[in-house]
Amino acid sequence: MITRGRPRSALHTLDQLAALPERPPVVVVDNGTDPVATEALRAHPIGAEVLRPGHNTGALGRNLAARHASTPYVAFSDDDSWWGPGALGRAADLLDAHPRLGLLAARSLVGPEEDEDPVNALLAGSPLPPEPDLPGRPVLGFLGCACVVRRRAHLETGGYHPLLFFGAEETLLAYDLTAAGWGVAYEPTVVAHHHPDPGERPGRSALLRRNALLTDWLRRPAHVAVRHTAGLAAAAVRGDPGAATALRGAAVRLPAALRQRRRLPARVEHAVRLLERQARTEHDREEKGR
Repeated sequence: MITRGRPRSALHTLDQLAALPERPPVVVVDNGTDPVATEALRAHPIGAEVLRPGHNTGALGRNLAARHASTPYVAFSDDDSWWGPGALGRAADLLDAHPRLGLLAARSLVGPEEDEDPVNALLAGSPLPPEPDLPGRPVLGFLGCACVVRRRAHLETGGYHPLLFFGAEETLLAYDLTAAGWGVAYEPTVVAHHHPDPGERPGRSALLRRNALLTDWLRRPAHVAVRHTAGLAAAAVRGDPGAATALRGAAVRLPAALRQRRRLPARVEHAVRLLERQARTEHDREEKGR
C-alpha cells in the first residue's frame, strides 16, 4: 500500500486488509513526511512493514514495496482501496495456474454503494483476442490500486517508470510487461474496493495527458508521438489550459524520454492500435448519438 498525508484513510484500509481471510503480509510505503502518521501505521495490529522514503515517491513507491515483499505475488492497494474477501486467494490460484500471467487486473467497486468503476467495462470489452494460456480477457491497462502482479515479472521489467511519477502510469507498465512476454489480463472474479475522496483533484487531467504523451514518446512509433503532440499543441492554441499545462510538462521531460526511448515490438504495437481503433469507434458512436 502506498499512502501520503491521509493517515485516517490509511488506517481504515489496514483495518480492511487485516480482516481478510488470507491474512496477507502487508508492506506500507509512507510517502508523507509526518513521523506521527508513520508511527500510527507501524502501531496498527496488522503488523505491517512500514517504509518511509522521506520524500514523495509517487507510484514508484509500489516498486519499493515490491522489492521488499517476500511473496511471489504482490497485490497493490492505495490508502483508499482494499481487497474483497477471497480475492487474493483467487488471484493466487490464477497466477499459479497460468505461469505466463504477469499482472491480473481486478474488478473495482467504488464507494459504499459498490458502483462499477467505468474502467471495468473498458477492460471487459477489450478487443484483444483471448489467449489460451491466460485467464480472463487480455488487456493493456488496469487500475494501479486494483491489480495483483507476479513479483518477478514486475521487478524484471522495472515496474513503474520514474519519468511518469504518478498519473496514468499503468499503461506503460502494461506495455512493458506485454513486450517482455508476460500476460496482462482482466479477471472480474477478483474484486477490489475503492473509496476515493469525493473532492476534486486539481491538475489531474493535465497530468494524465502529459503522461499519455510521454508514454507515446517512450514506446510508440515516432509518427504516432508527433501526431499526438501536434494534437495536444492544437488544443493548447485553442485555449485549453489543461492541454497547455500538459504540453509544458511533457516538453520538460522529453529529452529524458528520448534517451530512454524503446520501441514496442510489432505485436504489441498492433494490440495498441486495436485498442485505439475501438476507442475511436466508440467516440464516433457517442458523437452521432448526441
